[in-house]
Amino acid sequence: MFFRPRGVAVIGASREPGKVGYMVVRNLKESFRGPVYPVNPRAREILGLPAYPSVLEVPDPVDLAVVAVPARIVPRVVEQAGRRGVRGVVVLSAGFREVGGEGAVLERRLVEVVREYGMRMVGPNCIGVYSPSTGVNATFFDPSRQGFPGPGPVAFVSQSGALGAAVLDWAEAREVGVSRFVSLGNKADVDEADMLAYLRRDGETWSIALYVEGVEDGRRFREALEETTPVKPVVVLKAGRSEAGARAAASHTGSLAGSYRVYQAVFRQTGVVPADSPDEMYGLALALALQPPMRGPRVGIVTVGGGSGVMASDWLSSLGLEVPRLSEETQARLREVLLPIASPRNPVDVTGGATDDHIVESLRIVAESGEVDAVLLIPYFNLAGVTNRLPDKVAEALRGLRRSGNHVPVVASVTGGRKAWRVALELEKKAGVPVYTSEAAAAKALWALWLYGRWLEKKGTLEEHIARHLSRAAGGAGQA
Repeated sequence: MFFRPRGVAVIGASREPGKVGYMVVRNLKESFRGPVYPVNPRAREILGLPAYPSVLEVPDPVDLAVVAVPARIVPRVVEQAGRRGVRGVVVLSAGFREVGGEGAVLERRLVEVVREYGMRMVGPNCIGVYSPSTGVNATFFDPSRQGFPGPGPVAFVSQSGALGAAVLDWAEAREVGVSRFVSLGNKADVDEADMLAYLRRDGETWSIALYVEGVEDGRRFREALEETTPVKPVVVLKAGRSEAGARAAASHTGSLAGSYRVYQAVFRQTGVVPADSPDEMYGLALALALQPPMRGPRVGIVTVGGGSGVMASDWLSSLGLEVPRLSEETQARLREVLLPIASPRNPVDVTGGATDDHIVESLRIVAESGEVDAVLLIPYFNLAGVTNRLPDKVAEALRGLRRSGNHVPVVASVTGGRKAWRVALELEKKAGVPVYTSEAAAAKALWALWLYGRWLEKKGTLEEHIARHLSRAAGGAGQA
């Protein structure tokens, strides 16, 4: 109902640009393919759409209501939505449990109304929901100042609205898509466990990223993780780890942050991949969406720069991964395709005189050697012999490896600025290779693939998951 509504009512729609109720109507009008019904008793028309004095007078179809009115009247308008037959409500309004006192009383009353009418509610005190593939942009941010990424494989669930908006903005600038985005706010009804239950069945979601400050029902959250991680990877950024952070979480969304050690134990026991920052959270989720998990800890490095290979080796080793010396047989195969000055060991340093073919052939030989469980590719797009066609050639090589049954996960680290990055992003679009701006970030992505692979192996479903991932990727746009 939140991501595929037939019709949406905006209760508290406004005619004033800049108002929350104005932006929600505008965003939905510009993106949603179904009917949008502004509700405002003092307006007859908003943004060219007929306005209605009450949600009770909105015509069919309508199964989602977005609420942007003062907190004191939210329970009343939500009750009207329930009487109208609306099944889902997104309450953007703040002034509830997070402020304590009367706000907490209002929130309890709001939940009673939701329960009475059998509705489900996101919020209150949230920024809304976003589903690019279905055109649902039930947020109040101005698209001229806020990035909204296109469709992609990562679902993002955030307890913080501002952080959620920032990550969406980053994803759009980074040209990374999302499947679903939900700002949970105070989580008075729908919480992380509910979202995990939905997303593990969602065909557009390949991995799930969560920003969590605290959970009310720890047992339910744990059970949801246990049911989800064998099916789809889950990355969690847990905030409120310190005493100061826990106090901030309580004043932010009224959450009980709890002991971070308890969360760490739950994450280890349920196969969650932990993250330490918002960009790392999304970067790990992207790797887990685009690439299958690793069968073991061995990483082959194919680099154009020797220094980058050294740094990558250090980072991989620090994370418990291995950079094994390649066999004499594999080194001999590499020598046949590389320049005489290149190093065929591991890292495989193709040198600054390399061409596209040197890089692609080295990648192919290392990946099919059976001596590594993943490959870290480090191309330099500012070299004379490296062209803008490298992403296409890598994509073709990976398709060939997959057809021959020799597919291993591949991630890339690209050193450079705007010009290099423009070409590097084509590796994601055409080859399904997640790209990172540093060897450290790429190494952490491989660590996530290894950690998740160990979890699946423990569950006895690693090979099944890899086969499912490769089948899905083969049918996905832009996947190798």
